[in-house]
Amino acid sequence: MDMVQTVVLGFVQGLGEFLPISSSAHLVLVPWLMNWAYFGLTFDIALHFGTLIAVVIYFWKDWLKLLHHGFTKPREREGKLFWYLVLATIPGALIGFMLEDAAETIFRQPVLIAGMLMVLGALLYAADRRGKKQIDVENISLRTSFLIGLSQALAIIPGVSRSGVTMTTALALGMTREGAARFSFLLSAPIILGAALVKVPELAANPSVIDAGFLTGMLVACASGLAAIGFLLRYVQTRTFLPFVMYRFAVGALVLGVSFYRWAA
Repeated sequence: MDMVQTVVLGFVQGLGEFLPISSSAHLVLVPWLMNWAYFGLTFDIALHFGTLIAVVIYFWKDWLKLLHHGFTKPREREGKLFWYLVLATIPGALIGFMLEDAAETIFRQPVLIAGMLMVLGALLYAADRRGKKQIDVENISLRTSFLIGLSQALAIIPGVSRSGVTMTTALALGMTREGAARFSFLLSAPIILGAALVKVPELAANPSVIDAGFLTGMLVACASGLAAIGFLLRYVQTRTFLPFVMYRFAVGALVLGVSFYRWAA
C-alpha cells in the first residue's frame, strides 16, 4: 500500500469514527471504489490506535474525573456516569467478539453497506426531528445508558456507524444533540480500546510490521479524529444532523449505482 492510500484511509478512519457516517463502511467502500487491495490487519490496528489516541487526548480530563469519582464517589453524578459507561460498553464488546468473523466477511458486502447507510440515515433523521432534546450527559439514567450501549452492538455491521447509531438512540431517548454526541464519544474510548487490544497479540508476534506506513496511518487517523470530535461538538450546538443524513443517502445511492453498473457490465 502506497503513502497516498495510507493517508487517505487514515483520514477516512478519523472522520468516519466520530462523525455519524461509519468509518468501517468507508474503509470497505473507498478501496472497493478505487480498486485498491485490502490494506490488511496490521494497518487496521494502526487506524484503531490512531482514533483511540484522539479520543483519549480530547477527553483526558473527563476520563480522569470519571475514573476518580467512579472508584471514590460512585454515588455522585460523575461516579454514576463512569459505571453507566462501563455497563453500556458490555453489549457492544460481547457482540463484537462473537461476530468478528462475520464482520470481516459477510457484513463487508457493498450492497449491504449501502442499505445500512440509508436505513440508519433515515433513523437518524427521524430521531433528530422527533427527539425531545431535554437530557444532558450529566442527567443520563442507567436505562438510557444501557439502551445506547445495546444499540452500539449494531455497529459491527459496516454502514451502521458506531457514533451514528449511539447518537440516534440517544436522540430518540430524549438527549440533547450535544449530550448525545458527548456520550457517544466517551463511550467510544473503551470499545475502540478493546478492538485494538484484541489484535495486539498478532502485532506483537511480528513487530517488524510497525513501519512508516503504520505510523503515518495512525497519526493521520489521530489528527483527523481530533478534528472530527471538535467540529461535531461545536456543530451540534446550533445545527441538525441533516447534512450527515443526506451524505449517507448520497453514498448509499452511489454504491448501489456502481454495484449495478459492474454487475451489468
